[in-house]
Amino acid sequence: MAIILRFVGRDGFIRERFFEIISVHDTNSSTLKTEICKVLGKHTLLVKNMHGQRYDGASNMRGQRNGLQALFLNDCPYAYYIHCFAHRLQLALNAATKELKLSRKAEIQGLLESGKLGKGKRANQIRCLQRPGTTR
Repeated sequence: MAIILRFVGRDGFIRERFFEIISVHDTNSSTLKTEICKVLGKHTLLVKNMHGQRYDGASNMRGQRNGLQALFLNDCPYAYYIHCFAHRLQLALNAATKELKLSRKAEIQGLLESGKLGKGKRANQIRCLQRPGTTR
């Protein structure tokens, strides 16, 4: 889990900083809350001073009764919840990339059928990045 803090600096401008990345054994809301509180406590940041929280749209995050946002609202009534816009952007980019890939595949198929593109061993292969191994 990545923790990013957004705050107002001394100059009055909003700042956003990567804070810490931690490994969690499961992603249920109570575990996540415990881990976030540990990290903040380790840096002497008080959870009760939190004024906002931002997560993706998963039910364990945004659930009204048992979600992470609800658990923090019990301790910090001013910690309003906002859906993470970066997550929305990621979802949109993933959908657009999938459509582009399908479009490119259909284009290659059309060119092959019309004879404008030749066939052969290793010809017209859709390329992708090599999957990372244990050393990458």
